Amino acid sequence: MAAPVLQARSLRVALPGQPPLFDGFTFDLPAGLTRLDLDVGKTTLLRLLAGELEGAGDFVLNGRAWRPADGRHDVAWVDPRHDAWDGCTPDEVKAAVQQRHPAFDEATWQQLVDAFDLTEHLHKTMHMLSTGSRRKVALAAALSAGAALTLLDEPTAGLDTPARDALAVALQDLAAQPRRAALLAAAWGLESQLPWAAVLEK
Repeated sequence: MAAPVLQARSLRVALPGQPPLFDGFTFDLPAGLTRLDLDVGKTTLLRLLAGELEGAGDFVLNGRAWRPADGRHDVAWVDPRHDAWDGCTPDEVKAAVQQRHPAFDEATWQQLVDAFDLTEHLHKTMHMLSTGSRRKVALAAALSAGAALTLLDEPTAGLDTPARDALAVALQDLAAQPRRAALLAAAWGLESQLPWAAVLEK
């Protein structure tokens, strides 16, 4: 059996002034697609793995010791809700992700730009785009990054049927690549279309 892409041991996360959301949480992520199915804390866990939040625990990524805060080039995480992107065009979002991820795949980016009908929006800044279009830009950038770990928070929210179908194809392509894992917090409308490798529960 193949080794997990990511191993997390004794994970503890507590937001200021609140009881721990996770305390001693241990899990493995296999290669392919994993659905994150927690009652609470899905976005918090994604942000922790992306290096945006502090937490305690031990991590191994593709056989080497790893810390999210020091290994952001290993993680594709583009949050379309983050106001840091507001003044960027989609091409500038792509450039920022490309700079962080040397394995960025230009062909995948272009395929998703076409499939998501983003071409007419490439000259606009993100704050000018609809919620759905912002999400499409973020998905195109994250799925093109070529990172060992791809994190997607409610990726189908705000997408029409053609966009969901294009996302399903991109995720199926990712699932076929060894030593890469994607963690999806919900995938409404795609649950039965994707080749899930695992479901992460507490």
